[in-house]
Amino acid sequence: MGEDAESPKINHTFLRDYVTEADVISTVEFNQTGDLLATGDKGGRVVIFQREIESKGELEEVGETGDSGEYNVYSTFQSHEPDFDYLKSLEIEEKINKIRWLPQQNAAHFLLSTNDKTIKLWKVSERDKRPEGYNLKDEEGRIKDISTITSLQVPVLKPTELMVEVRPRRVFANGHTYHVNSISVNSDGETYLSADDLRINMWHLDITDRSFNIVDIKPANMEDLTEVITAAEFHPQHCHLFVYSSSKGTLRLCDMRSSALCDRHTKLFEEPEDPGSRSFFSEIISSVSDVKFSHSGRYLLTRDYLTAKVWDLHMDKGPVETYQVHEYLRSKLCSLYENDCIFDKFECVWNSSDSVIMTGAYNSFFRMFDRETGRGVTLEAWRESSKPRAVLRTRRVYTGGKRRRGDVGVDSLDFTKKILHMAWHPSENIIAIAATNNLYIFQDRVNPDTQAQ
Repeated sequence: MGEDAESPKINHTFLRDYVTEADVISTVEFNQTGDLLATGDKGGRVVIFQREIESKGELEEVGETGDSGEYNVYSTFQSHEPDFDYLKSLEIEEKINKIRWLPQQNAAHFLLSTNDKTIKLWKVSERDKRPEGYNLKDEEGRIKDISTITSLQVPVLKPTELMVEVRPRRVFANGHTYHVNSISVNSDGETYLSADDLRINMWHLDITDRSFNIVDIKPANMEDLTEVITAAEFHPQHCHLFVYSSSKGTLRLCDMRSSALCDRHTKLFEEPEDPGSRSFFSEIISSVSDVKFSHSGRYLLTRDYLTAKVWDLHMDKGPVETYQVHEYLRSKLCSLYENDCIFDKFECVWNSSDSVIMTGAYNSFFRMFDRETGRGVTLEAWRESSKPRAVLRTRRVYTGGKRRRGDVGVDSLDFTKKILHMAWHPSENIIAIAATNNLYIFQDRVNPDTQAQ
């Protein structure tokens, strides 16, 4: 039957590209083993993916070795709902700002999730048995008439279909006046910190009604405010050390052994500014959007708008490595300011051996830098590369000189397709990239010793 010439045609490209705000992924995090991967979105949902280990025979068919396996949906739950602050007459978004896994102590998994105000502790567990044979209840759970009970029986556990249960265990509320931007679990496994624009609080995982304020940069007069806290993280080995970054591009390392209130830092990491290159945008693009300790605990990785930097904890005079992520945007700062892209907060991550760093860019591009050679590569997260066994293709932004086939011009970049959130598997070359409402998981299946392919 032919189509009616006047009937409306469905624009499948529009439907495919249409994204609701609630579906946009806002955070990505592997657990300590890498077998679970959690994502949070602007709709307040958390989706947990579990790695399915492929059989040895399946791996040999495609000529691969190792514990390869796809990540499939394990559980989905609503973490936060929209709320309202009646004292300030402000709406509180349900958007998940950060997710952090706790070290696994038993068969269950625990994770922290936070929106702008409230942090929640969730327990994720499996159940493959159910009790049967109650004395006071029938099979449908209704209470029996006691007069009809003539004998007693011992309830038994019988196998049932596997169920994944997610339950809230703690709710840590009323700890922050401003928007929470970071949470970090301490290496002691008992405490964690949460940071907002002006304060950092320390919580005990078993105590919800109070926290300890360990950093407070709020001035007596808010007109004197010159900087805000942008990110904070605990040291991976030393439970008394933590670092926080600021909108002025500085890093402050604090030691809780010296003072309970760490308003005075132990070390200040700052790069001297060249007066000749100062412009209207200097302070905006120098703001640190993310800070991460290396797995060894010796280095810090930071990301500002145009660069990624590596800092040595033993050298506070300046970064030991600086990587240009998209220097070609320096000439576009005025237009990026007008469309608010200059305020985008890109994350950065280390690989498992601290030899490669990764961070995001625009046009669905993300960048990897080999610390030994200093070389960088630009990769693209797009639908064609999401096909099973597909190989990631390298891309290049044309800035002058000889133009190669496939190069992308600076004026052709799509600034709505930005890679802000990502995660690297704690022990393998598996990366998770959040691109708007899509989650891409890539694995280096060619050579496990090659870190940036």
